[in-house]
Amino acid sequence: MEKYLNETEIVNFSNKEVAKLAKELAKNTTDDEKIAKRCFLYVRDEIHHSGDYKDEITTCKASDVLKYKTGWCYAKAILLTALLRANKIPTAFCYQRLSCSEYEKGVYCLHGLNAVYLEKYGWYRVDARGNKEGVDAQFMPPLEKLAFEPQENEYDIKELYSDPLPEVLEALQKNSSYKEMIQNFPDIKE
Repeated sequence: MEKYLNETEIVNFSNKEVAKLAKELAKNTTDDEKIAKRCFLYVRDEIHHSGDYKDEITTCKASDVLKYKTGWCYAKAILLTALLRANKIPTAFCYQRLSCSEYEKGVYCLHGLNAVYLEKYGWYRVDARGNKEGVDAQFMPPLEKLAFEPQENEYDIKELYSDPLPEVLEALQKNSSYKEMIQNFPDIKE
């Protein structure tokens, strides 16, 4: 479980602002489920999804996602990981491979989300990408209500990762604008 609590250069939860927010979100409770829900709702509702808002910045580090209040699904998952790990709640990165036709026709890409280890339920997947018409992700353990249900030629990737996939980090670090990102979404080939 230790690897799902680690701080890294990207999941930088000892950053002053990230640590302050993590502490605020845990105020007056030690219940892991309550803390996880507060962190999830904050990232889902207070941080823009860069694709929905066509933000011209690509964030990667948790502290930058918080500072600029925007991130692609992958970056939002990084901030959620930092907030939860700061509160000693094991958190993993997980992915789906989905159609990205909303941005580019005929393109598939990875979609980033998280799995949180809750004492009462074990591993529980959550998707803080941000709700919009047709997307209604919720925190309702043990029921998973993710942003997307895989359709034809789409699928869940079952592995839980302690760090974001290299393809994801490369995309976030190389593509600085909305246009660059939608033309270079991270993907894996089976």
